[in-house]
Amino acid sequence: MKKKRNQERDLFESERSFRLLVEGVADYALYMLDPTGMITSWNIGGQRIKGYSPSEIVGQHFSRFYTDADRANGKPQRALQIAREQGRYEDEGWRVRKGGHFFWASVVIDPIYENGKLVGFAKITRDITERRDAQLKLEQMQKQLAESQKFDALGQLTGGVAHDFNNLLMIISGSLHTLKKNATDDAKRQRAITAIETATRRGAALTSQLLSFARRQSVNPQPIRFTERIEGLREVLGAGIGSAGRLAYEIDRDLWPVKVDIAEFETALLNLVINARDAMPAGGTVTIGARNVIVSEPPHVGDFVAISIEDTGIGIPPDVVGKIFDPFFTTKPVGKGTGLGLSQVHGFAHQAGGTVKVESDLGKRTRFTILLPREDAKPMRETADPSISGGAGTVLLVEDNPDVASVSISLLEQLGYRVRRVADADAALREVELDGIDLVFTDIVMPGKMDGLRLAHHLKEVRPKLPVLLATGYSDAAAHARGEFPILRKPYEIHELSAAIAKLPR
Repeated sequence: MKKKRNQERDLFESERSFRLLVEGVADYALYMLDPTGMITSWNIGGQRIKGYSPSEIVGQHFSRFYTDADRANGKPQRALQIAREQGRYEDEGWRVRKGGHFFWASVVIDPIYENGKLVGFAKITRDITERRDAQLKLEQMQKQLAESQKFDALGQLTGGVAHDFNNLLMIISGSLHTLKKNATDDAKRQRAITAIETATRRGAALTSQLLSFARRQSVNPQPIRFTERIEGLREVLGAGIGSAGRLAYEIDRDLWPVKVDIAEFETALLNLVINARDAMPAGGTVTIGARNVIVSEPPHVGDFVAISIEDTGIGIPPDVVGKIFDPFFTTKPVGKGTGLGLSQVHGFAHQAGGTVKVESDLGKRTRFTILLPREDAKPMRETADPSISGGAGTVLLVEDNPDVASVSISLLEQLGYRVRRVADADAALREVELDGIDLVFTDIVMPGKMDGLRLAHHLKEVRPKLPVLLATGYSDAAAHARGEFPILRKPYEIHELSAAIAKLPR
């Protein structure tokens, strides 16, 4: 008899300890259901996770934790059925707290049998919303890393090709200027020269797009205000959209300044407007918008200006959206597009420290949004480019490519300058020591330990009043110039060279 009482006491203590353990677990909702799904017990974890006290929830059906869609689809009943038939049910999905708030839950349901009869279910629920969010962010970052590596690999290829191509274009465009200057009035010869000149400009535009996509374009970032810049672009953008479309503007006042390469910025806007026009074969409206936004989600966090271009066109199919920024990808007929317009936009946005996003409703609209980081510096007042004017003095030309050097010397001499030419930075420093140099005009990419940018920094220390103009068609080093020195892009024409020299501080 005493032994039986001890066994009953031990069983009571064991059940009491187990009950206290279950009721005291705060990180898990541990509770029982009867065979129909009614809640028969409740612990502190259930109250913490789902918000209900025992008096509010015991006796209620567990389906109240499911979303309306899940209840309509019969998911709670299927969960109990699977638990009965397979011995366990496991799932992750949205569940609903008291007050209607959603959380991402990990759920386990086990059937409980007594003497072979189903008496109910043991249910365990865990709130894993934070873990899921972290996993989604990790997957997003991994996807962005993979995309970045793909773009970098393609960028190295396109950048290397464009580097050599720009030097060839420099030779062609410079020689063309000499031919035009000395050409006769023969109509056929003039037409041939014009055709070559047009092809050269198209080639220069193509390499500019390649380099911008590759993020290896030499940039001259300047603080600007979009509201001021867009005024000068209305006519160009209007011409880009054509007569079948209509341009609308939704631009907030007091936009923050942004720091961009103006030429690449304007090219990106024009590319997006032309892309929008092509997406509206029957005509429609393209709306250019701009507003200040504060982004709190990685990887881009901070103050940005969001510039959007939205069309009322045919939209982008879901299977195409992920490819639109890939270089050379296009859905246009052969000869109607290079597949580099959106690649240029992508390259520009990321080179400027921002990003570009796309939203599309098939058959209704597409919106591209460029996010550009806020710039604290005040925008410079723009001055008109000077016309070609005669120069005076001696220019030290630092260029290792003999053919490019020959063209540059010809252009400089046509502007009225005397020219000394050297092939590398060491030779340039020796020439500067001899004195008599009024201006240094140097390519950035050069053989030897010192490239053109390092040469410019060295001259700034030893000869701070000596003007230095940099030239390049492709250079990673140009990205580090940070606006300290003016950069002239290859291929350049004589009026661009004249304007760049005129702007140098004296």
